[in-house]
Amino acid sequence: MRLLKYIGILFLTITLTGCGIYSFTGADTGDAKTFQVNFFQNNAELVEPGLDIDFTNALQDLIQNQTSLSLVTTGGDLLFEGEIVEYRIAPMTATSDNRAAQNRLTISVNVRYFNTLDEEKDFEQRFSFFYDFDANAQLVGGTKDEAFEVIFERLTQDIFNASLANW
Repeated sequence: MRLLKYIGILFLTITLTGCGIYSFTGADTGDAKTFQVNFFQNNAELVEPGLDIDFTNALQDLIQNQTSLSLVTTGGDLLFEGEIVEYRIAPMTATSDNRAAQNRLTISVNVRYFNTLDEEKDFEQRFSFFYDFDANAQLVGGTKDEAFEVIFERLTQDIFNASLANW
C-alpha cells in the first residue's frame, strides 16, 4: 500500500511539473520564450536621480526570478515599456501644533505591455504605491533605500500580476 502511495505521488509530481500545466508563481507566459523591459524614463515633475534605472532593473529582476523567460534587449515576445509619471512627497498626518507628523512618498508608473504572441493580452495601465515615513526623517540613505524597496516590490508585483498572472 505504501509503495502504491509513493507511485501515485511520483506520477502526480511528474504530471504537474513535466507538462508545464502548473506554475507556483501563477505565471502564464503561454508560448513566450523571451521578454524585454525598455528603460522607464522618469517624467515626474520631481525627478529623483537614478530612480528610472533602479525601477527598470527591479522589474527585470522580478520577471527573471518568477518565470523561465530569457531577458533580451530587442525583439522580445513580451514587451514592457512606460514611464515614471509621479514622484511626490506629501504630509499625511498632523500633530497638535499643525506640523506634519508623517510624510508619504508616492511613486506612479504608466506601463504598456505588449504580448506579440497574443495581442488580446496587451494593455496600458497606471500603477501606484506609497511609503509612509516620519516627518522628522529625511528621505535619504537607509530611509530612501527602504522606501524604494517597499514601493518597487509592490509596483513590480502588481505589474507582473496584471500581465502574467493567471489567477
